[in-house]
Amino acid sequence: MTTRVWDYLGEYAKEKDDILNAVETVFNSGQLVLGASVQGFEAEFAAYHGLPFATGVDNGTNAIKLGLEAIGVGPGDEVITVSNTAAPTVVAIVGAGATPVFVDVRDEDFLMDTDQVAAAITPRTKAIVPVHLYGQCVDMAPLERLAAEHGLKILEDCAQSHGARQHGRMAGTMSDVAAFSFYPTKVLGAYGDGGAVVTADETVHQNLRKLRYYGMEKVYYVVQSPGHNSRLDELQAEILRRKLRRLDEYIDGRNRVARRYEQYLGDLDGLRLPVTNPGNTHVYYVYVVRHPARDAIIEALHAHDISLNISYPWPVHTMSGFAHFGWRTGSLPVTERLAGEIFSLPMYPSLSEAEQDHVIESVRTVVGSL
Repeated sequence: MTTRVWDYLGEYAKEKDDILNAVETVFNSGQLVLGASVQGFEAEFAAYHGLPFATGVDNGTNAIKLGLEAIGVGPGDEVITVSNTAAPTVVAIVGAGATPVFVDVRDEDFLMDTDQVAAAITPRTKAIVPVHLYGQCVDMAPLERLAAEHGLKILEDCAQSHGARQHGRMAGTMSDVAAFSFYPTKVLGAYGDGGAVVTADETVHQNLRKLRYYGMEKVYYVVQSPGHNSRLDELQAEILRRKLRRLDEYIDGRNRVARRYEQYLGDLDGLRLPVTNPGNTHVYYVYVVRHPARDAIIEALHAHDISLNISYPWPVHTMSGFAHFGWRTGSLPVTERLAGEIFSLPMYPSLSEAEQDHVIESVRTVVGSL
């Protein structure tokens, strides 16, 4: 049997009764759109983060897009972010009408190089979008100082960092607004798609409520300002309510897998394992390692029935869909170098020790033979 980079079936087998009860709860409720389950999840997700407001939306991409629009980002504005991220981060920025401006990432942790942000600020800069990639937070203190100095907004992309912390502050609480994805692979994943936006700002929150519902607030058919149809599904919300109660358990499970990888793979020549920066707690959305012979390793591991992933093989600034912004290959050297060397080992809480052992032994065999 193939060991996959991600799989939900083991988790489902364990939680099946609760998940099916969630389905029954919604189907018997009499309300299938923006009902008690969405309202309950929003309140509980906000409380988990120690914030007053959360707005459920249909996916993580729209969480970023609506979050940007809610803080006033639009056509003519520039938004500083990174290219070493999932394309939806940039799709959302463009969808809000803004222009993405990229800074490189750091070689040691693959996160935004905050030392480069000041030089990227122009009179058109409206916001910064740090991506808390792979499960740990970008260094936020320098960004907070820059935002205060230049009058900028910050939106945290927390799609990969549910429950991560930096110096005790949780991802999503260090900015004007923060966006989350609940795509099934996420640390907190739905059984379909979903997203949420959190904030401590009541005005931003009210903007979000209207933006996700056509531009309406309470009275259907009365559009106050143009918006979107971007509502979190009631069924996914109820499932997420159940899973949110187990989020810390999921994070503990991921950390147990990460510790075993570190223990048994840390001595392999040429294989660089993830680092956790001082002050950070890592939730290991993915376990990204690095080796100059990445492609040969992945091919060899297929023969061991291990399916791997690359996050990400094509930097966003090199994609043809964003060529009109004028970014050229060679402009972000660290990002481009990483794209040829990084890959993800299987990582999810229900990954059994036997499966972990198979991955560890196979990686040791393959990397040791290079």
